[in-house]
Amino acid sequence: MASKKIIAICQSGGEFVTNNEDGSLTYVGGEAYALDLDNQTLLNDFKQEVAENFECGTNGMTIKYFLPGNKKTLITISKDKDLKRMINFFKDSEQVEVFIIAEEGVARSTPNVTASRSSRTNVSEPAHTPVMPVDMIHSDDLFQAPVEISPLGGYPSSNDEKHRKAAMQWENAITGVGQRFNSFTEFREALHKYSIAHGFTYKYKKNESRRVTAKCKSEGCAWSIYASKLPTTELICIKTMNPKHTCDGAAVKAGYRSTRGWMGNIIKEKLKVAPNYKPKDIANDIEREYGIQLNYSQARRAKEKAREQLQGSYREAYSQLPLLCEKIRETNPGSVAIVVAKEDSSFHRLFISFHASISGFRQGCRPLLFLDSTVLYAKYQGTLLAAVGVDGNDGVFPLAFAVVDEETNDNWHWFLSELKSAVPMSCPITFVCDFQRGISESLHDIFNEECHHGYCLRYLAEKLNNDLQGQFSHEARRLMIQDLYTAACAPTPESFERCAENIRAISPDAYDWVTRSEPEHWANALFGGARYGLLTSNFGQPFYDWVMDVNELPITQMVDVLRGKIMELIYTRRVESSQWDTRLTPLMEEKLQSETTKARLLHVIPSHGSTFEVRGESVDVVDIDQWDCSCKGWQLYGMPCCHAIAVFEGIGRSPYDYCARYFTTESYHVTYVESINPIPNLENPANGEVDAAVIITPPPSKRPPGRPKLKKVDAFDIVKRQMQCSKCKGLGHNKKTCGKVNKFDESDPLLLAGLVTEDLEGTE
Repeated sequence: MASKKIIAICQSGGEFVTNNEDGSLTYVGGEAYALDLDNQTLLNDFKQEVAENFECGTNGMTIKYFLPGNKKTLITISKDKDLKRMINFFKDSEQVEVFIIAEEGVARSTPNVTASRSSRTNVSEPAHTPVMPVDMIHSDDLFQAPVEISPLGGYPSSNDEKHRKAAMQWENAITGVGQRFNSFTEFREALHKYSIAHGFTYKYKKNESRRVTAKCKSEGCAWSIYASKLPTTELICIKTMNPKHTCDGAAVKAGYRSTRGWMGNIIKEKLKVAPNYKPKDIANDIEREYGIQLNYSQARRAKEKAREQLQGSYREAYSQLPLLCEKIRETNPGSVAIVVAKEDSSFHRLFISFHASISGFRQGCRPLLFLDSTVLYAKYQGTLLAAVGVDGNDGVFPLAFAVVDEETNDNWHWFLSELKSAVPMSCPITFVCDFQRGISESLHDIFNEECHHGYCLRYLAEKLNNDLQGQFSHEARRLMIQDLYTAACAPTPESFERCAENIRAISPDAYDWVTRSEPEHWANALFGGARYGLLTSNFGQPFYDWVMDVNELPITQMVDVLRGKIMELIYTRRVESSQWDTRLTPLMEEKLQSETTKARLLHVIPSHGSTFEVRGESVDVVDIDQWDCSCKGWQLYGMPCCHAIAVFEGIGRSPYDYCARYFTTESYHVTYVESINPIPNLENPANGEVDAAVIITPPPSKRPPGRPKLKKVDAFDIVKRQMQCSKCKGLGHNKKTCGKVNKFDESDPLLLAGLVTEDLEGTE
């Protein structure tokens, strides 16, 4: 592969168009150049060659491509590794299409408009009603106030030049008499873009349901346009137009008001390519490309308007859930997709598990699942519950997820019941999750003796800190949490007890707390299941990061984006692992080699049969037939410890034969052998495709005010420093508010002599 070259068809200057039938993207227009690529090509060299061909700069250049067989998901190349991955994807092809999005220099001026702070209402313009004249629009419906515009037809200043790029493409939005439009909305949008591209403002003389007349706002200018409906049709046609301006290029006061509808039309084109377009990025891009300044709230509402134009409303998305489930089962046979509504038809819960995930988990993953939840911040809120596995290279493997109206014990019980039905297992499963009673009872009721419940150590540490807050100093609580983690990782009961004694030395109360916390559910030395050294339920954080990126989308779009993410993950790992030539996965191979290095310093003494004594810093007993070592590392992690490897080397056996099968490259291939298939026609279902007999309405809950808290803190970050009094050494107050110091007798002779004034400083 290193010597084989493929041809990169680099395209730029066009635009992506969505196919309404299957949702795929097609690149239309622009120009193309062919360049050679191989595994030795560096990204910077490739960008430089592209820049020379397209006569553009490398700064701000974005390079994207489609995955093989997938015209709906664009992958961005941002580093050398991404470029090599693309080449590996297309190693069996002769060529690959690459799309270049680059900033270009521009030569003409465009209005530089400043936004106002008005952002109170959320009004959208219906397509079937006439638009009010611009001069009559209420200020609450506007994004910016009038400002001075560059002279018409004049050359741009250096400040305007950077804003010319986007508007330049709108110069021919209006071509003249005879041009046709499908609606007045389309005509008004074209007129708005045309005016920006040519640097003038206009006002409506007539703005009715059957005709529109507009003229240049500059007093006495002859520019005008008139459009009306063609008889017996719904088409709109430009009947007359005077394209000449007689305002002599004089500076005018702009009347541009960029309503959310107009801004949404701009943003929706970007959302087609980047569904996770953030309001902050929207504001930055609009200012850079159009010279229009938006604050965060304006950008967010414009994005919502664009999303509704592109994907439909949040409310309509719930009514499409039955269709979504049907499409998932139809395109991915063996998948489980269930939606449940309440008696009043409002949304209750949705469960999704793809066949590729079910098959991969059963065939190649450890019987270990991490359960966690995350709040959704879309319009109707909700909570996402997820079960995440771990592959043979310690990578996150999403198995199933559910969207529920709220996190309750009943919803957790339902989710676990559906999970058991979807993923029947022949061996007990270890669940790592919160210790809340509802989950514990549900696991016991549903799986009986077929599971082990490991408490998430992060949640446990958080509870310890909260329960002890106010009793101990910051440093003392930090040491106790550190000892709690050490106790959880301790491999033997003896080492666990030593760690617990360290906590007792700090506080007997904390020691009692630890003994009452059911350590048999979280301490390695006492736990009955196998966690392979993974102790916290936020192991699946990469999956929850995906959720945080899309949790403001309508529910159907959120599910489809997550499906695309999992689809890409499976494909990418399948392709990457096809290059592996080791018996174990790379991470496990590295761990085995590390233990092998330690084994060379150990001395092995045969005892009897399969039992050996191994001497080093300690004396350990290894039984190779039972896959057992007294250090417990072999049993806890599924990989031979250094003591066992020392024995294998002494008797001429291979340590690879004593590794859990989940860590082999063969099992990894089996994990990712199945694929998730695309789901066509999800974004825009055909009329009548949604079953009218099954209408689901949104849940009653809505997003609360305020900015959501998106980041989960680490266990050690929860230990916040408390205020401590410098006099009585108590917690939660300082010397100025200390009750003990401030209770004094005014007749005290020491006080009257001024000997304790320092203690009373600031008490007045």
